[in-house]
This record gives sequence, structure tokens and C-alpha cells, in this order.
Amino acid sequence: MQRIIYPSSCSTEQDLLEFYAAIAMEKQLKLSEVIGNKSWNADITLGEISFGDGLDFPMQLLGSFSHSSGTWLWAWANEASNLPESLIAQSLELKKYGEENKIDLLTVSEFKAEKSDLHLVGMIAAGMFDESGYYMADYGQGILLVTIKSDSIDKSRDDIPQSIPTVISRVISQLNVNHKNVLMNYLSIKGYDIAEEGNKITGKKGGATIPAEFDEMGRLTKISVE
Repeated sequence: MQRIIYPSSCSTEQDLLEFYAAIAMEKQLKLSEVIGNKSWNADITLGEISFGDGLDFPMQLLGSFSHSSGTWLWAWANEASNLPESLIAQSLELKKYGEENKIDLLTVSEFKAEKSDLHLVGMIAAGMFDESGYYMADYGQGILLVTIKSDSIDKSRDDIPQSIPTVISRVISQLNVNHKNVLMNYLSIKGYDIAEEGNKITGKKGGATIPAEFDEMGRLTKISVE
């Protein structure tokens, strides 16, 4: 049964990004190690995407981006392609979540988009549905955005405290997010107990302690693993 990780309260795209960004980044780093720059092939009928021998994974289709029109179309809105409901289950679940929380990104069927929007959707989906990552499959005329699930990839991820500062550094250097919110959400998803005191937070899990400090703007100034 699929594990779904819902935020306790998210009412904007930014809330969702800050909730899922770090755990999604962790997943993407491992996925990129596995598939590298290998070419892809998708089988809509089987619901699989392949990157060569031994790299065949179940996928979910979230939607597509057109290079010519610069628009994003959700898979649940792509009636012309007659996609099987089993292949677009996650896109439908995101639509439902968007309707319940009044988030336009998840409910507007087609809109002008940038590649950053595809990364945003991919991060949200990979985090919410506990997937192994997302992939932007460029087919020339456009891009298919899919999530990928692989138990072997998940098991190979290094769930070690020392990787947390690296992941957080990647996120805050690439995305416009509140550093404190991102770290607290990341630690919470990974099962850390969190204590907050002013501009300091401390995460504890097992024998590991992760103290972090922030400035008055919520920007990370120090993080370590003890």
C-alpha cells in the first residue's frame, strides 16, 4: 500500500514547496546516481519507464509541458490521450488536495509554465507519495513529467545524519525558500524529534543530534551533526 505524506497545514504552493523540497532533493540525488544521463523510453500501456537493461520502473504520469506553447497540462485534464486512470492516480490525488486546500497550481487544468513549475510539481508529488523521485522526460515537442518508484533505489539511499546538511545546502542554494521551515519539515518527515528555541532548532533521532542556527530572516547560518 502506498505511503502518502500529507502536510498538517498547507494553503499555498510555497507551503508545499517548503514542506517537500528537502526530502524530494534527497530522492533526486540518489535517482540521478542510478540513471545518470541514460536515454529513456516510456511504455504508457505498461505504466513503466526504462533507462536501459535492469532499469525498468513503474511510473505515474503527472502531466506534460509543450515547448511550442509553453503550457503545462495536467494528466487528469488530458482527455484527448485517453490515459488509463491507474497511470494518472497521483495527478488526480493532487487535484483533490488542491481543491480541498484551494491551491490553483493543482487545480487549473492548463496554464503558462516554466521549467521551474515542473520541478515544483515533481517535488510535491515525489514527497507526498513517497516516490523514489521524479523525471522530466523530454520527447522533443514537449516534456512528460513522471514520478518513479523503485524499492531498490529507496533502499540504497543513505539515511545517515551526515547527509542532511548536504541536502539542505542544495535546497537553499537552488530554491527561494524559508531555510528554517525547510529544515524543520525535512527533519520531521525523517522522524526526528525537534526542539525549537528562538533562532535555534535541534533535531534528535537515535544517537544523532543536529543543531542548526538561523538569522532573524530565517536564513541558515550554521548546521552540524553531533
